Amino acid sequence: MLLCVLGGHAQQPSNFYKGLVRSNGQPVPDASVKIDKKTIRADENGAFTFSGVSGSSVDVSVSALGFQHLRQALTLGKAGEVYTFSMQGRETAIDEVSVLGFTPVKEVNRQAYNVTAIDATKLYNTTMNIANALDRVAGVRVRESGGVGSNFNLSLNGFSGNHVRYFIDGIPMDNMGSSFQINNIPINLAERVEVYKGVVPIWLGSDALGGAINIVTSMKPRNFVDASYSYGSFNTHRTVVNLGTTSKSGFTFLLNAYQNFSDNDYKVTLSVADINTGAYSENIKLRRFHDQYHNEAVVAQVGVVNKPYADRLLVGFTAGKNYKEIQADARMKVAYGGIHRRGTTLMPTLKYQKMNLIDGLDVTVNANYNFGTEKNIDTLDRRFGWFGESKPNPGGERSKQLYVYKNNEGIATLAANYKVTEKQSIALSSTATTFKREGENELNPQANNYEVTKRTFKNMMGLGYSYDVKDVWSATLFGKYIFQSNKDGDRPTMNMNRFGYGLATTYFLDPEFQLKASYELTNRMATAYELFGDVENQDANPDLKPERSHNINLGAYYGWKINEDHRFRIGGNLIYRYAFDFIFTRLNNNQSKLIADNREGVSTRGADMEFNYSYKNFLTLGGSLTYQYLQNKQEIEPGYTGVSPLFNAQMPNIPYLFGNTDLGLVFRDFGKKGNVLNVNYNLLYVHRFWLYWPTMGGTSADDKKREVPGQLAHDLRIGYSLNNGRYNIGAEIRNIADAQLYDNFGLQKPGRSFAVNLRYYFQQVK
Repeated sequence: MLLCVLGGHAQQPSNFYKGLVRSNGQPVPDASVKIDKKTIRADENGAFTFSGVSGSSVDVSVSALGFQHLRQALTLGKAGEVYTFSMQGRETAIDEVSVLGFTPVKEVNRQAYNVTAIDATKLYNTTMNIANALDRVAGVRVRESGGVGSNFNLSLNGFSGNHVRYFIDGIPMDNMGSSFQINNIPINLAERVEVYKGVVPIWLGSDALGGAINIVTSMKPRNFVDASYSYGSFNTHRTVVNLGTTSKSGFTFLLNAYQNFSDNDYKVTLSVADINTGAYSENIKLRRFHDQYHNEAVVAQVGVVNKPYADRLLVGFTAGKNYKEIQADARMKVAYGGIHRRGTTLMPTLKYQKMNLIDGLDVTVNANYNFGTEKNIDTLDRRFGWFGESKPNPGGERSKQLYVYKNNEGIATLAANYKVTEKQSIALSSTATTFKREGENELNPQANNYEVTKRTFKNMMGLGYSYDVKDVWSATLFGKYIFQSNKDGDRPTMNMNRFGYGLATTYFLDPEFQLKASYELTNRMATAYELFGDVENQDANPDLKPERSHNINLGAYYGWKINEDHRFRIGGNLIYRYAFDFIFTRLNNNQSKLIADNREGVSTRGADMEFNYSYKNFLTLGGSLTYQYLQNKQEIEPGYTGVSPLFNAQMPNIPYLFGNTDLGLVFRDFGKKGNVLNVNYNLLYVHRFWLYWPTMGGTSADDKKREVPGQLAHDLRIGYSLNNGRYNIGAEIRNIADAQLYDNFGLQKPGRSFAVNLRYYFQQVK
C-alpha cells in the first residue's frame, strides 16, 4: 500500500524521484523495486532513487524476502518528491525466534554450515537477554544456576562450556569480563544472533570444538535513539539505551549502555538444619537473602564510515562493572551471607573494515585489550544458615580472603577475502590472543609468595577456498592451524600446536529445498580458566591436554505454501561427534568446586528438527526438538583393573532430550492504524537426566536424588506498539505454573515472575 508523499525538494533533474520502503515504520533493506521495466535495489536503509520515467504514471512492484509482494499504480508529482511504500510481513515463522525474517537472517541460514540465525529485532519489546533467545533454538540448551546474573552453561548439540565460543561482530568475547556475558547482555544490543553448530567458519577465528555464537550488532549509518526500561519480580530493573548518529561527512558516533539489577530474593524449597539449634526441617520454603546482582556496561565508538580508505573505521572504549552476592555452594547445602564478587571491564577497541581495498579484496581488522580487575571477597568471620541466622566462625565463611586479580587479555584479528572470479574466492584469517593473570590476597599478604604470574599466548590461522554457484551449489574447503604457549610461574613453558581441516557444502534442489553437509577435524586448546582456575568456583589443572574432534553434520530444509495464506517450513539435522582427550568439568575431590579434566574419548550421536507454520500475517506456530546421546569411550579408568564400568556409559549431567513450542498472534491496526498488538506463548520442555554416571549406584528410592528432574515451563508475553513502533509497552509472565525448575542438581530457579517493559524508538534514516 502506498502511504503518502513526504515532500522535499532538491536541485535534481526534472524527472528525478526518491523512494523509501518501510514496514511498520522500520526500513526494509535490500528490497527489489521494479519501475517502468527497470529494476532498482534499495539500500540497507530501504532508500532508492529513480529517474528517466516516461509519462506521469507508472506501475511499481516492490518485493523483499519475508514480505508480501507490493504492486501499486503511482501517479508522479513534482520532481524530487519522496514516496514511501509500506510493506506487510509475510514469512514470520516463529515470531519470537525466526529463521525466515529479514534478508540478512535468511542469507545466513542458507550457508553450507549447520547454522541458525535469530532475528533479534523481533524481540526488542521484551526483557529477554541473548541467552533467553538462544534457549529457543534447536540443539541449544542454556542452563542457569539461579536468577539474574547467575552462572550459566550453554550446551550446543551436547558440547558445552568452553567447547562453544562467543563473538560480537566476529570478535571473540573471551576477554570481555564478567560484565559482558550472554545472560546479562540485553537482546536489544543485537540485530541478529548466529548459531554455528559443530563446524565453524574460519573468519570467526577461534578453536571452538562444538560450535560458535556470533552476536551481530547494527552498523547502519543512521540517526536513532532506542531506549527501554523494565521492572519485574524480585525487585528486578533493566535499562537499555542505544543511540547513534552519522553526519553527511561520514562522522559516526555509537553508544550502547545497559544495566541489570535484581535482589533475586525468590523462594526455594529446601531441607535444612538450623545452625544454632540443630533442628532439621524438610521441604520448607525459604527466601534467598544474599543473592543481589547488578551490572552496568557502556560501549562507545566514534569514527568515520564510507570513506575511500575505509568503509568503517572506529575507535572505542568498553567499560563495565558488576557486583554479585554468592548465596550458596554448588549444591545449595551451605548458605552464605557475606561472600560476594566484584568485577570491572576497561577495554579500548579498534575496528577497521574496507571492501575492495584493491579490486576483489575485502579486509577486516579488530583489536582490543582488557585492563579490568576481579575481586573475590570473603571477609566475614561468621557462618550463616538458610533461615538467615548466623554465628561466629573464624576463618571466613568458606576461605577467608580478599583476593584481587587482573585477568588482562588482548585480542587482535585479521580477516581477508579475495574474490578470484565471480564464483571462486580465497579467505585468510588470523586471531592472536594473550592472557596474563596477576593477583594478591589483601587479607593475607604473606600468602602472596605463592601467587605467581600466569600467561598464555595463542594464535589461530585459517585458510579457505570457496566455490559458489549462486542459489544452486556452494562448497568451502578450509584448514586451521593453532599454536599455544602456557606459562605458570616457574614451571617450564609448554608449547603446543595442532592442525585441522574441514569441508562444508550445500545444494538447492529448488529455492526452498536445501541440503547441507559439513565435516571438520577440529582442535581446541584449554583456556586460561581451565588451566589456572577462576579463583572462585573452579580449581586449576595446568596439565590439561588439547582436545580434538571429528564433527559431521547432515541437514535438510524445505519450505512450501498452500496458496498465499498458509506457509510451512521444516528442517532437521543429523550430527555425529567423536572427541579425543575431551575436556569436561566435574566436581573436585571434596565436592566444593569444579575442575576441568580430560577423558580419552566421547562420542555424540543426535538429531534436531524444527517446524514453522504461518497463517496470513496473523498467526505463527513453531517448535523444535533435540535428542543427543553422549557416550563415554574411555575403556580404562584410574583405580580400576580391566574394563571400566563407565565404558560406553551415557555421559552424566547433560540434558539429552529437550524442545520448545511457540505460538504467536499479531493484531495489526489494533485500536488505531499503525498500532500492533502481539501475543506470544512459549513452552519449554527438558526431560530428566542423570547427575552422576547412570551405570553406577542402585535403584532404590534414594537414588532418585541422582537425577536432575525434568522441566515444563510456560511463558506468556503481550506487547503493544503504537505510532508505527515508536512507543511500545510489554508485559511478561515467566513460569506461569510456578513450577520448581532445575537446570542443575539442587539449584532451584525462580518461580513465577512478572515484568513490565517500556520502550521508545526513533530513527531518522540517512
